[in-house]
Amino acid sequence: IDIVTDDTFENFELILEWKISYGGNSGIFYTVLEDEKYWEAWKTSPEMQVLHNEVHKDGRSNKHRAGDLYDLIAADPVTVKPQGEWNKVRIIKNQGMVEHWLNGVKVVEYNLNSEEWTEMIRNSKFSQLNDYATPGPRHIGLQDHDNQVWFRNIKILEIE
Repeated sequence: IDIVTDDTFENFELILEWKISYGGNSGIFYTVLEDEKYWEAWKTSPEMQVLHNEVHKDGRSNKHRAGDLYDLIAADPVTVKPQGEWNKVRIIKNQGMVEHWLNGVKVVEYNLNSEEWTEMIRNSKFSQLNDYATPGPRHIGLQDHDNQVWFRNIKILEIE
């Protein structure tokens, strides 16, 4: 079961820390639409990947590693700490611009309102998901992927 905020957010800065179990996989979502037809957050929201890169099979795939915009944009540079250590995340979403920061370094940046984004989604496994990353205040979620993961120091700052 994913953990999802009660409140919804449009423009915000999310700050938290995570660490993952040996071989673990999880994620952070930030445009989650809660609706009975979507039983998993990944069907409506982009995801910052949380992963033990060296052991989990997804660590062998570009765009599936810690910090990546899952399956869409690889983190550059790779700044994840070794498994078992705390990683510091900052996700900013403001007027459609999204940034992933991992351990003090911006590793992903994209614009939800751009033609590049539309084209990237059209050519991805998310293309048939009509509510994927659509506008409007949405929930923020932490993924349950059947692995142990720890989150702490979670802060959400709304941007006016």
